[in-house]
Amino acid sequence: MQETNAPFEALQDIKKMMERSSRFISLSGWSGIMAGSCALVAAYITSIRIHCWEIGDCLFSKLTGDGAEALKLELFTIAGLTFVAAFTLAFIFTYRRSKKNKVPIWDATVKRLMWSVMIPLIAGAFMLLRMIELEQYQLIAPGCLIFYGIALLNASKYTLGEIRFLGYGQLILGILNLWYESYGLHFWALGFGVLHIIYGVWMWWKYER
Repeated sequence: MQETNAPFEALQDIKKMMERSSRFISLSGWSGIMAGSCALVAAYITSIRIHCWEIGDCLFSKLTGDGAEALKLELFTIAGLTFVAAFTLAFIFTYRRSKKNKVPIWDATVKRLMWSVMIPLIAGAFMLLRMIELEQYQLIAPGCLIFYGIALLNASKYTLGEIRFLGYGQLILGILNLWYESYGLHFWALGFGVLHIIYGVWMWWKYER
């Protein structure tokens, strides 16, 4: 029986080696959990400034009236700090997992992964900047979710396949948000916060525990 299974097991080993060489498999579940936690904290702080949670509607008109420039600068600062915190924590946990798995943190596969993520995000950034210039603030949150979802689907070719489900979730929330634009921060918190945490827990349970 062992002799019969030997060729099959050898093929499985070869398949795993090829997958390791063509995909970055060291993404940490804790990266998703920390990124989601940062997003929820940022959403809560932002909601205090534009009163989304209290009345169930985001007052985007506050971004066009008196004092709008100061408020926009404050919101950009919150967004920037959130990105830096989430990226730093994601890098730390992914680096630790790469060391544990003895997988390089930077190689040809990771370069392809980064390019597949960055191209949709850069294109989305230009579109979002134009929306801000046109004062179409209600479209910022769905735009973020949609372009981020596309970036994740692109990335799934070079990393863990499960990340595509996170991408689908972001896309669905972004598209729904286009018809409920007054609730942008709620959708943003669901996508970047709750979905990231669910994804992170799932990845930790499946690969790291």
